Order: sequence, then structure tokens, then C-alpha cells
Amino acid sequence: MDFRSLFRTARSADTEPTPSPAPPTGTDARTFNAAPSRAQLSGEWMFDQAHSTIGFAARHAVVTRVRGSFTGFDGWLQLDGERPERSGAGVVIRADTVDTRVAQRDRHLCSADFLDVERYPTITFRSTYIEQVDADRFRMTGALTVKGRTHPVTVDLLYTGSVVDAFGVERIGFDGTAVVDRTQWDLTWNAMLETGGLMVSEKIELEFDISAVRAP
Repeated sequence: MDFRSLFRTARSADTEPTPSPAPPTGTDARTFNAAPSRAQLSGEWMFDQAHSTIGFAARHAVVTRVRGSFTGFDGWLQLDGERPERSGAGVVIRADTVDTRVAQRDRHLCSADFLDVERYPTITFRSTYIEQVDADRFRMTGALTVKGRTHPVTVDLLYTGSVVDAFGVERIGFDGTAVVDRTQWDLTWNAMLETGGLMVSEKIELEFDISAVRAP
């Protein structure tokens, strides 16, 4: 299946994840596979929401960092193990699932001051170019759309491995980081501190910890 088609026909973020099957036993049990060939990784993969994190961090009142994440999202990978530059990725995030562990702050982030989730219910990312940096590191450039505004973002990715887990599910893992200027997406609310500086940093660190399973 073409990756672009897969991205356009995204599953709803409201869909409940399919429960894992019971662990195989006896002769049907499969063992940990730490180093499959890259060619074996080619194909379509879907983010396992229960074991993945799409997070962010912002400097608050200059002296500390506040972290949050989005709990509702779907993501896909189309991997070409022999020619990584032909791989692709896409993510659709439900903006109203932002979670910083403080309900009042989450409501503010959902308001028109920030994400304006009533007008812009989703945040999307689609890769446009991928390059291999070294054996396990990649650099992915793509289009990030927030509040109807689209700008390029570059994500540094670390391939963390591939396994068949205890439930017989084939998994692949990536960690990713990026730094963006939130004002590019009209996320401009702020307040000045009496001692100088901004209440919320304009630079936001994006953090990804992705476990993906092979698409059926």
C-alpha cells in the first residue's frame, strides 16, 4: 500500500487499541530477535499508542521545565530497509488530549490562547525527506501543521531496535527529538515576569518514544 494513501485514510484517534493476544507457549513461542537484517524491516508499521509517547517540554518562569504529552494519536511508518531515504512517516494527534498533569493548565493549552482545539482539532506531521546519518541515526524532515499553519521541522531519530515480544508481536522502536519555535504556529501567548524574562519559553523541545508494530 502506498504510504500517502495510508496517511489519508487515517484511523480515528477515538478507536480503541486492539488488545494484545495471549502469550504463545510451547513450540509456537517465538524468541527475541535482536538484529534482523534491515531488509526484513521493510514494510508498513503502526504506532502502538499504549507503548509510545509523543511529548514536549517548555521552560517555565525561566527556572524550570514543564513536560507534557498527547495521549490520543495515530502514527505510521513506511520503511524501506535497504534504501532508508525512500521511507516515510506520518502522525495525526488529537489536540484536545494534551496532558501536563495539571487540569487548569491543560484547559489553557486547549483554549484559543494556544492550540484552539475547537477550531483546529488535530495536529499533523508528514515526512518529506529522510537521510541516514550513521548506522542507527537518521534525520527526518517533514511538514508540521498546528492551528492550520504548516512549517518544516527536522527530527533527529535513533533506531532503538527490533524484537518479537513475549506476545509474538513484531515491534520496532525509535526515539526522536526536535526543537521548534512555537510562535511560527501562532502559539504566541505569554506573560512577562517582574524579574524579567517570559513565563513560557518560545522554544519547545519535542520528544518521541515510538514503539510500532507491523501493520496487518
